[in-house]
Amino acid sequence: MSTPFPSCFQLSLPARAVFAVADGAGVGIECRSGSVWVTLDRDPRDIVLEPGERFEGTEHRRILVSALEPARITVSDAQPAAIPLPVPARRRSPWRLLPHGLSPA
Repeated sequence: MSTPFPSCFQLSLPARAVFAVADGAGVGIECRSGSVWVTLDRDPRDIVLEPGERFEGTEHRRILVSALEPARITVSDAQPAAIPLPVPARRRSPWRLLPHGLSPA
């Protein structure tokens, strides 16, 4: 049985970009290039990852990954909310009224 979401993906972050994981329990963040700063909600630690270093989330807290310089990370075992989805093409709502040229009075 296949899942519709990958359990592992790579992400390129420009300098000062931030990537958020809503629930970090069981999520792995590995720095492939550059350097990133990993912070967790209500956690006083500063975690800086250099290439080849990995962080494993163990608690149900939000994880923020901030690129200190252009960086590439691998995110593993993320839940679907953390997986970046392609931006959909701008579409009109099917409930939007089409212009008809008549006044509402």
